[in-house]
Amino acid sequence: MNAPMNLPHRAAIPVHRAILQAPGFDNTIALLEEGYRFIGNRCDELGTDIFGTRLMLRRVVCVRGEAAARMFYQPGRFTRRGAIPPSTLGALQGPGSAQTLDGEMHRVRKAMMLALQSPESRARLVALAEREWRIQFGRWPRQGRRVLIQEAQAVLCRAACAWAGVPLANAEEEVLRTAEFSSMIDGAGAVGPRNWMALALRRHTQQWAHDHIAAVRAGRPADPDSPLAVIAFHVDADGEVMSTDDAATELINVLRPVVAVARYIVFGAQALYAYPEWRTRLASGDKAALAMFVEEVRRYYPFFPAVGGRANERFEWQGLEFSKGDWVLLDLYGTNRHPSNWPDGEVFRPDRFESNERGEFESIPQGGGDLALGHRCPGEMVTVELTRSALHLLVTEVDYVVPQQDLAIDLSRMPAMPASGFVIEGVRLG
Repeated sequence: MNAPMNLPHRAAIPVHRAILQAPGFDNTIALLEEGYRFIGNRCDELGTDIFGTRLMLRRVVCVRGEAAARMFYQPGRFTRRGAIPPSTLGALQGPGSAQTLDGEMHRVRKAMMLALQSPESRARLVALAEREWRIQFGRWPRQGRRVLIQEAQAVLCRAACAWAGVPLANAEEEVLRTAEFSSMIDGAGAVGPRNWMALALRRHTQQWAHDHIAAVRAGRPADPDSPLAVIAFHVDADGEVMSTDDAATELINVLRPVVAVARYIVFGAQALYAYPEWRTRLASGDKAALAMFVEEVRRYYPFFPAVGGRANERFEWQGLEFSKGDWVLLDLYGTNRHPSNWPDGEVFRPDRFESNERGEFESIPQGGGDLALGHRCPGEMVTVELTRSALHLLVTEVDYVVPQQDLAIDLSRMPAMPASGFVIEGVRLG
């Protein structure tokens, strides 16, 4: 189940002529119906890790696996422009964001985003989140049933805004901002009303972020090391300070991903429930076990299904010729379960990470390759540290009961979540 091998002494074959084509003239409906498994299903049926099809009437090359990830994340090879549906781009990134840039403009903007994720900055964010979790824990015993996805999103929204230099004024604003960021995440992979709501709420959040950027530029005091101040006064590669609109977009783009970590926390809680022996290990304070557990949660559970790119220039890969503008979709979910790297990939087994020798193209829940040069998510370490912290607190500082509920994960729904959002009750402080 591998892509074609190099063909020595022969000219590369245009990719669309050489690869197998998925049945059907256009597979957009199948993608919506199958979700995370769309690419993997066809790879399995065709016996290959690369195939062609049409989505939204446009030709696309779909790939999965470590070799495909290495090809896809070659610095400068692909652009995100024109490769992501406008509905998804609008809900998640917004126009003018680092993900939509290429070359030196992308490198400089990405460097700014990475600077906001320094070890010291991450530690401050994690400490703020832990404070908010403990506040939330104190409320739970008298509140009855709680839905963990909602609780985690609220905790992370408050922590993220305080960390970024835009603390929320009151409970009403906390509810509003949490709803806005959560809707952007939940509606990004949808078609129809769920996405329309995400886009509408993003416009409201954009104005809020715009006002904060404008106020700091007008002289309102701000911690110079805060994400708000760093973004407000960032100078791009062209020597110009970002426009207020682009700065507002990037402020949202450091806040929203923090709220998105709630999904990994819920998946982690579901795994603790399904595999109680790991809850016992984590409760003992075994840091190595916690690290393995979180990596397996990120590998095993569905986060982003795939990522798209358009070739910036002609290139050859494994005897195939890609032309400038070719649209390629890399299967993140399928690569994280590919049998060549994960022979029991459909099994949740954290100790597979015991050696800690996995490469940057094998487990790619948030992308692969070089963080500074490519389009890999700059907040990956924030995700890891916030998830570790939250799961540690959930096993050491509170006890709770998981009542009967629907914990099924519908892989046709993007992004996916347990149907119930993971309900807990009977909470007691540990």
